[in-house]
Amino acid sequence: MAKEDGSPQRSGLSHSTVDAIAAAIIIAIGVVMMVTNHKIGAGWASDGPESGYFPFRIGAILCLASVVVMFRSRLGKQRRHDIFVSWERFKRVLQVLLPTALYVLAIQFLGIYVASTLFIGAFMRVMDKSSWLKTLLVSLGVNGTLFWMFEIQFKVPLPKGPLEALFGY
Repeated sequence: MAKEDGSPQRSGLSHSTVDAIAAAIIIAIGVVMMVTNHKIGAGWASDGPESGYFPFRIGAILCLASVVVMFRSRLGKQRRHDIFVSWERFKRVLQVLLPTALYVLAIQFLGIYVASTLFIGAFMRVMDKSSWLKTLLVSLGVNGTLFWMFEIQFKVPLPKGPLEALFGY
């Protein structure tokens, strides 16, 4: 599809839309901060501020500032309707963001070494189209080296899963 001047029309998320999305996410973070800190005490006790006093107010400031950003991005006079990111580029960002989020979740169930081996291997196979041999060597080699370095040499325990438990770690 082309514009009136003959140039190709781009579609995607506008600057105003991205501002509104970011503001909504920060509002949610601020609300969580306020609720959790209210539960532990956000007032003033006889000996001074309770433990949630300052974090509660930071959450309130985040919410207030984000509401202003949300209002300006949706109804303000200087809204920017030009494209912030095209759908094609946004898809490429999601191709990295979604697997990374799954990786972080997998660490909780599989441990960091198994999750990292799968993460590196999946990226090498899917994105780089590496051979199975290269994928196995690199993903197992990197995580084997990290295991040796952190668990054996430095004695720093990292999150482990059921596989490491089989070997007594």
